[in-house]
Amino acid sequence: MTTFDDILEEAGKFGRCQKRIFALLCMVSMPWAGVYVGIVFQGFTPDHWCRDSEVAERRQECSWSLADSRRLTVPLVNSSGVLQPSTCEQYEVDWNSTGLTCDSQELDLSRTPTTGCKNGWEYDYEGRQSFVTEFDLVCSDAWLVDMFQATLNVGFLIGSIAIGYLADRFGRKMSFLMSNLLNGIAGILVAVAPNYVSLLVFRALYGFGVKGGWVAGYVLITELVGVEYRRTVGVLYQMFFSVGILILPLLAYYITDWRWLQVVITIPYILFLSYYWFIPESPRWLLSQNQKSKAVKITEDMAKENKMTLSKNIETLADDNADSHTVSFMDLIRTPKMRKHTFILSYNWFTSAVVYQGLIMRLGILEGNVYIDFLISGLVEFPAAFLILFTIERIGRRLPFATANIVAGAACFITAFIPDSMLWFKTVVACIGRLGITMAFEMVVFVNTELYPTFVRNFGVSVCSTLCDVGGIVAPFLLYRLAVIWLELPLIIFGSLAFVAGGLVLLLPETRGVPLPDTIDDIEFPERCKEKALMKNQQLTNLLPQSDVSTNKDTAVV
Repeated sequence: MTTFDDILEEAGKFGRCQKRIFALLCMVSMPWAGVYVGIVFQGFTPDHWCRDSEVAERRQECSWSLADSRRLTVPLVNSSGVLQPSTCEQYEVDWNSTGLTCDSQELDLSRTPTTGCKNGWEYDYEGRQSFVTEFDLVCSDAWLVDMFQATLNVGFLIGSIAIGYLADRFGRKMSFLMSNLLNGIAGILVAVAPNYVSLLVFRALYGFGVKGGWVAGYVLITELVGVEYRRTVGVLYQMFFSVGILILPLLAYYITDWRWLQVVITIPYILFLSYYWFIPESPRWLLSQNQKSKAVKITEDMAKENKMTLSKNIETLADDNADSHTVSFMDLIRTPKMRKHTFILSYNWFTSAVVYQGLIMRLGILEGNVYIDFLISGLVEFPAAFLILFTIERIGRRLPFATANIVAGAACFITAFIPDSMLWFKTVVACIGRLGITMAFEMVVFVNTELYPTFVRNFGVSVCSTLCDVGGIVAPFLLYRLAVIWLELPLIIFGSLAFVAGGLVLLLPETRGVPLPDTIDDIEFPERCKEKALMKNQQLTNLLPQSDVSTNKDTAVV
């Protein structure tokens, strides 16, 4: 029997064909950034105050400035020890009274009774429009903004499970294409939503397809390359999300209406439908479905594009995972070490999502230039991928993973207590925290795969990663509601979560140089797994010519 990995030795593990497909699929990560954190711009809440139609008329008659009309409309309120114009109350004044003059300096309304906003709000947003300004989601309705991100993550949660199942049932390519068709339709529906309720429904549908399609692309490219390239390909695939992070503020700066920004974010998903002609189905999946002839045809095409020649071994190509196992959630928690791995990994997925989304969305409620701040914070994500690739084979997985979380937590704590007068220092520390949590987020993906046995690996990653979406649902409520109490309070929560995550990671075993476990016994009794690896290497030493021994020692251990 010849496995697909054996055939890749002949067809090319990462040749021209795989590089072309990889480049195409990396494009999928970029618009996902706009979907994932577009709320920073689409749901931006600008400075606002109560609208008073009578004051607006007086402003025209008396040539008042905008500042004058605002002073005469809203009272000053105590906010964190500072008197600031109220955003949710206005003076209750009869402006038709003959006793009121046009001299704004003579008008003292400090003793005038106040009431809630009666005629909506005015926004200081320089001609721009977010869904917050369009639907007046401020004051008592401000919590509805949180639902924009929460419903997206509900879609992520359901979609990643559903499309994961469909990818196993109907193929990676078909699931990828159907997800992008749904993304195109749902994304345009979000852009034309007539009211906020329908907007949330369409947003959930959008999330259903976006994450599932991204995961299908991730699985497809990792199944097309050789084993030694999978981790690098996976990390770089995620890195293109950071490219999208850099592009997003540039788009948002020049596109002033949130609906048109939504259209621009959605257009790539429609273009991805053209991939039907450019990417193949996964031969590994075809073999698992007993579609050998199609798998052979695709493999031959890959070899041809890579300018490689296949031997007759392809005639005996077969699925190397033919043995089926019935898996259940109990497999993840039945034994002590499996239970420990499941808890720690699930918590890290949750923490990564909460802290990562929270730090990005926090940029939208700070007083600085949101476009520049977003761009700078996006730039610091790029070193994350290279630091991971540099350290994991030299130092290991556990120490960089734990350090990334602890650095993120420390940066959150320090940032919270740096005074606003030291703005640049505060920005630098916050960026270090963003770098740390980006590393942690990218590392949890492949560390998760190394800590579960083969028969339950995909299921285990799916279960643990659902906590990522739960974290995404919680993140906006933690950020926006706690920031009302104290702007820096969310950072204290984020820092605490990240510190605990880093400490828990230190309880995990190191997986560098350790073979991927095949059974639960390999997890519970890791020394047996090491013994099997030594025995396998010894057998290879005895069976192969001396010139081949060193090569196979390298490939026997993942």
